[in-house]
Amino acid sequence: MVGFPDPVDGSVNGPVRNRRVQRRAPHSTRRRGFKKPVCSQITDIVAIDGPVGAGKSSVGRRVAELLGFAYLDTGAMYRAATWWAIENGADLDDPEALTAITRMMPLHMTDRQGVLRVLIGAQDITEAIRTPEITRQIYKLDHVAGVRDHLVTLQREFGAQQPTVADGRDMGTVVFPKARWKVYLDASLDERARRRAAQLAEKGVQVDLAALTKEIEDRDRKSMTRAVSPLRKAPDARVLDTSPLTFDQAVDAIVDFVREAS
Repeated sequence: MVGFPDPVDGSVNGPVRNRRVQRRAPHSTRRRGFKKPVCSQITDIVAIDGPVGAGKSSVGRRVAELLGFAYLDTGAMYRAATWWAIENGADLDDPEALTAITRMMPLHMTDRQGVLRVLIGAQDITEAIRTPEITRQIYKLDHVAGVRDHLVTLQREFGAQQPTVADGRDMGTVVFPKARWKVYLDASLDERARRRAAQLAEKGVQVDLAALTKEIEDRDRKSMTRAVSPLRKAPDARVLDTSPLTFDQAVDAIVDFVREAS
């Protein structure tokens, strides 16, 4: 189960507060039983893809806030599934076991005033899924077809309910191929490693920068070469290299893109 945010009004605040995004009402799948949304009918999506450390989550969350859209952090879903599998002693090298345990996961995600909370049942695992251990093991689930199929269904259910900013690695290519706005967020390897190290340092976790850079490089390779839903830029996506940009500049670039293309 994935929690659905409250309805939004579509107004734009902050540094672009006088702008308004013109959009059609989101497509609903309720009359289909709301179990398998038709992805070709889900269009009111800002799909943000890109490699690890490019800023997808932080930028995506702020973009959603400014646009008045819901926010969906798909990476958190895979992290939650990884935590759940480890917690239940599942064999991380057994695709069938991982698929079965993921389908049993009582996942609930809410985003209130820009703060994402991830819960398994009544347990809040928001911080637990951000540990280095989860980061090291997540690739074992994100390339399993059964795991991805289940989580993609949840993601589409979420996006079918209201205009949504969704970030991940296959948002514009697989999950929401008809998304009205697609962005491929990128940054240099060194810059992405620096940012991730800074994020961990804020949480009191010190890492070796060289080792972290190598780890991110390995994750890039695995994401781009996996057989199921590899990371790639959608042909109709706008590329945004955030290496030379501040956080606010990256956010404004995407908000401007959505406004111009609406």
